[in-house]
Amino acid sequence: MREAIVGCRACPRLVQWCSKVAHEKRRMYRDWTYWGKPVPGFGDPDARIVLVGLAPAAHGANRTGRMFTGDRSGDFLFAALHRAGLANQPTSVSRDDGLSLSNVFIVATVRCAPPDNQPSPEEIVQCQRFLDEELALLRNRRVLVALGAIGWDATLRHFERQGFAVPRPRPKFGHGARAQIEGAPLLLGSFHVSQQNTQTGRLTANMFDALVADAKRAAGVS
Repeated sequence: MREAIVGCRACPRLVQWCSKVAHEKRRMYRDWTYWGKPVPGFGDPDARIVLVGLAPAAHGANRTGRMFTGDRSGDFLFAALHRAGLANQPTSVSRDDGLSLSNVFIVATVRCAPPDNQPSPEEIVQCQRFLDEELALLRNRRVLVALGAIGWDATLRHFERQGFAVPRPRPKFGHGARAQIEGAPLLLGSFHVSQQNTQTGRLTANMFDALVADAKRAAGVS
């Protein structure tokens, strides 16, 4: 699965963008060898909680090769997971920094960094098989936490592809939204952990801590 994700070249726009960013780099990372490829999920393979993100950041996971690693979104996320006892350390700077997750696995809707953090609908469709296949490997999953509206919609579409009866109209996204669909894991919604939300106060540490605690209770994680 990992090899299939990393080797994917299905979306020309994204392949070109990831390579361009990896070549030009950001000045503060000029000594880095950028990953510059699709990024697989990572975490605890026995996880009961799965976080569904949007896509790698151009100078975050596209640089480091691990989801939410090396950017401000990851700083916020992993600090929260550490407070909740789900990560062994509060920071994530590289894919070999010793970070380990417990009862959490992180996947993404799109596996390549998109320009302006905006994947096209066609690119989301191209990537949906990776979401399906990674989730299928996580046999203990009980709660899916969608980080943002795109992750929420992608998860509902995943449920439909698995044959679950998603109601119409679809459950609406919002921070703290819950969708309990018969036979499927519980779906929780959270505002994305991007700086756009965390620096404006739209998503605070207390808000996210409360949502993670809710996910832990629902998943039976102590």
